[in-house]
Amino acid sequence: MSKKILVADDDAALVAAISSRLVQNNFKVVTAFDAIQVMSVALSANPDLIILDIKMPAGTGKNALENLKSSSRTFAIPVIIMTAYPNDELQQFAAEKGAVDFLKKPFKMEDLLSSIEKALG
Repeated sequence: MSKKILVADDDAALVAAISSRLVQNNFKVVTAFDAIQVMSVALSANPDLIILDIKMPAGTGKNALENLKSSSRTFAIPVIIMTAYPNDELQQFAAEKGAVDFLKKPFKMEDLLSSIEKALG
């Protein structure tokens, strides 16, 4: 049975590119384009993994990560953070909130796939 991944970013082209590559690698994909949709889609789709941009409209990826990790229904879902604005403070925040990896945009799809494989065990 293929794993389901939620790809959350406000950049539709990036979401499409990541989604296409994940589908090629036999993953099912659901998407969200703002921080509010992240929680809604996570609750309804019950993904096995979430790839989350840290800068998003309608809240932030930071808010979305906090909400995901504070809900009993979503706290156990591994989250990979991606951002074009990396800094030590943000990386520390992500780690403290339970993110399993932190990728700097732009990244190679192979690096993302490797991170996914690690997160899903």
